[in-house]
Amino acid sequence: MFKINKSTYLFILIAVLTASFIPCIIISTLIIIHELGHFLAAKLMKVEVDKIYIYPLGGITKFNLELNSPQIVELIILIFGPIFQIIAYLLLSNILIDYKELIKMYHYQILFFNLLPIYPLDGGKLLNIILSLTSPYKRSINISIIISYISLIIIFIYNIKEIKVNIIIMIIFLFYKITREKNNISSLYEKFLLERYLKKYQFKDTKIISNINNFYRNKKHLIKKNDIYYYENDFLSKKYKFF
Repeated sequence: MFKINKSTYLFILIAVLTASFIPCIIISTLIIIHELGHFLAAKLMKVEVDKIYIYPLGGITKFNLELNSPQIVELIILIFGPIFQIIAYLLLSNILIDYKELIKMYHYQILFFNLLPIYPLDGGKLLNIILSLTSPYKRSINISIIISYISLIIIFIYNIKEIKVNIIIMIIFLFYKITREKNNISSLYEKFLLERYLKKYQFKDTKIISNINNFYRNKKHLIKKNDIYYYENDFLSKKYKFF
């Protein structure tokens, strides 16, 4: 279930050698409890958890969540991470009173960082959920990717005068993740459509569209082609007739 990145072990080793073991323990505890929040929420919503990845300054929990799942399900799983981290912060602050200010500093750093509108951080996922409420699914992903790149550029410019190694590593890592997601949009959207065809979801609201790239996450569709309207299931049946 847990997969600890190799760089995390290096981070712990450096912390031990530089007598920074307490900060390392505080950061690791906050990160693990944050990810456990996502994990427990997923279990509550009956969503299978694939793996929990632990990195030196953050974590990523991978879920086997259907792309057409209600946004509220994804939102609940998402917000449970910060909620659990806040609870952990309050508990640790009252248990480790001598390190209260240190715990407070790391807590807010991790919380603020995670809420940045950058994929794959919680803030980036939250942004995509909000966008997908009023925009087609594919467009919401594309906008999220653009905002992620812009946010990363702003972080780089803000830190350019006193750039640190950990900031450089973070920017490179996030740039890699954003670019990987961008390159995966077409296959992800294809999975989204195929999932709708195979699962036959029932949505209350109906949207008339003229382009297959404009499917919404929370609606069923009528597809208009040459003044002829096709039901979503009929349209997808033609697309996936060999399945």
